[in-house]
Amino acid sequence: MSSSRLGLRLAACLLNISEARRKNIVENIAKAALLEKNGQKHPEVSVLNIFSDRDYNRSVITIAASVDDLGNSVLAACLEAFQSINMELQEGVHPCLGAVDLIPIYPLSGVSVEECGAVARSLAESLLLRAPSCSLFLFGEADLPEKRTLVQRRKQLGWFTRRDFSALEPDLGAAPARRCGLTDLRKYSRIGSNRTVSGGEQIAQVREEE
Repeated sequence: MSSSRLGLRLAACLLNISEARRKNIVENIAKAALLEKNGQKHPEVSVLNIFSDRDYNRSVITIAASVDDLGNSVLAACLEAFQSINMELQEGVHPCLGAVDLIPIYPLSGVSVEECGAVARSLAESLLLRAPSCSLFLFGEADLPEKRTLVQRRKQLGWFTRRDFSALEPDLGAAPARRCGLTDLRKYSRIGSNRTVSGGEQIAQVREEE
């Protein structure tokens, strides 16, 4: 992505995935964000950083792109994560709901928080198309009209205390059908993916039963 292009409208996604101990898996997920459908490197997408915490067993992949391209890049990374991370085997001390846990999207240059929210909602819809059994929980600009914060949504979801998410009512998609909980408390009897979508400070949490 050329930083010298005047007028380039940029946004970034801090993709949180539930994997840090297998470097090749993390790198493959990051690489998926960089490629166009034809397999060529996308000229306006960059991975700026990968931070991994082995104790948490969680990585944050920072993806930057033009606001028009970011959604598709993040979608590709999510799909790679769903294929690569087995939540039945995942262990770590950080609370998580699935293979992709959070997808916060932030404005960088020439982009409003409201536009990031629109990217987040569009991404949530795309995830539903690719994984029809997803359930999504939104916050911030993606959560209209309430615009609940991440802190509010985590409290409502019982992020740090809940053991059974089957009674939750998602903002979009199907209701979660199986048990999930905190990574340091469970051995999953399921393989599932949860992912979050957000614009600015907004997030949509998504769950897929595979």
